[in-house]
Amino acid sequence: MKQHVILIVSVAIGILAFWMTRSYLARELANIHKGAERVLAVVAARDLAAGTVLRREDLGTKTVFKDAVLGQAVLPDEVGSILGKSLKFPVKRFEPLVWTYVDAPERQRFGLAPMIKTGMRALSLSIGGDAAVSGLVAPNDRVDILGTFTMPSRRQAGQMESVTFTLLQDVSVLATGQRLGRTELGAPAPVDLRGGYSTVTFEVTPREAELLVFAQHMKGQLTLTLRNPDDVGFESEVPDVNFDYIQRVLPEINRVRQRDIRHKRDL
Repeated sequence: MKQHVILIVSVAIGILAFWMTRSYLARELANIHKGAERVLAVVAARDLAAGTVLRREDLGTKTVFKDAVLGQAVLPDEVGSILGKSLKFPVKRFEPLVWTYVDAPERQRFGLAPMIKTGMRALSLSIGGDAAVSGLVAPNDRVDILGTFTMPSRRQAGQMESVTFTLLQDVSVLATGQRLGRTELGAPAPVDLRGGYSTVTFEVTPREAELLVFAQHMKGQLTLTLRNPDDVGFESEVPDVNFDYIQRVLPEINRVRQRDIRHKRDL
């Protein structure tokens, strides 16, 4: 009799522990998803085998957590793109359909990320107004990036001096403010130069990104010079410019301009 009581008590304790654990996990799961964004996704209305040619009656909708489908779920307004296409994998009833399950061309990707070449990075810097050629730098342009900094003088110990030098040449502009260089369908975006912007996004290598971030955090002034679209030239010897340099070379710079750019003789 005593053994039966012990067994009943043990079972009761086990059931209570199971119920308490289940309640705890349910509360924790609710807390995790509290405030999480939900989306209406397309799901299978019944169990669908691999190779099934999708018809409208095969499909339904269900609200799911956005993070759970990682942006890959087929949404209701995209159903037309998968009707008549076959499934590559079986799908259970009420399971969301994701694009990789369907034998259809990959969905058009949107935003800035698809525009970035493999191995490159997009980097936005606080540049606008006069520093961006009066705001005339536009997406798809190419520019040189100059920096002006106040730093210890290399000639006079204990003194500070302002120095300007070219950081990078022939850099592609991906965006100005929120305006991308291409539309989401890949066509050239219309350029509207009337709207102002305070940031410019460049396509750079990881090492170039480090250099530019450091330069901006040095509290320097970054300035852009705009290139002709067909100009892919590179200046291999661009000097650092300070006041001493200007005094020394200014006459020669002016002679070169008049002789080589304005084509004036006898200079």
